[in-house]
Amino acid sequence: MQTDDPPSLGPQKRLSRKSILDLDRAFNVFFRSTKLPKQNQDLVRALVLLWNDHLDEAHRIAQDIETPDGAFVHAIMHRREPDYGNAKYWFHRVGDHPAFPIIAERAIEAAKTDAEKKVLTKIVGDIDNPEWDPCAFVDTCERARSTAPLDQSFAQHLQEIESQALLLHLCS
Repeated sequence: MQTDDPPSLGPQKRLSRKSILDLDRAFNVFFRSTKLPKQNQDLVRALVLLWNDHLDEAHRIAQDIETPDGAFVHAIMHRREPDYGNAKYWFHRVGDHPAFPIIAERAIEAAKTDAEKKVLTKIVGDIDNPEWDPCAFVDTCERARSTAPLDQSFAQHLQEIESQALLLHLCS
């Protein structure tokens, strides 16, 4: 999933994104070397496509997978679109996902400044007993894109943590 810079919180396309052709070559090699179920392969593909700013292609895959994992990828896509209400709808369909505690833990480790910790408490609540709230993260991304641009970099970092945790879950 590595790129020179993180994806934006919106639909903007970066110069550093990988082409679908390059990603398909990498997927073919990766999936031949793993025993992932087909559905997980599709979700990994959708998540990596999202990371590389191919929102429409990711959406076509995720919308056909009616599982909590599929809803998770679908929700991220709508958050980036941005369609915040639809993203929250899909996050409600995710339920209590096994990646959420990992995201919360890594997000706490990532929050270094007082400003970042303040943003994070809006998402996880009590730092000593955190619970990742994906809908609160949707709100954070919306604020960062509109009224709180200083929070944008931290929100992008949290988006990276979220994607990595979901990717690990899908590959385990």
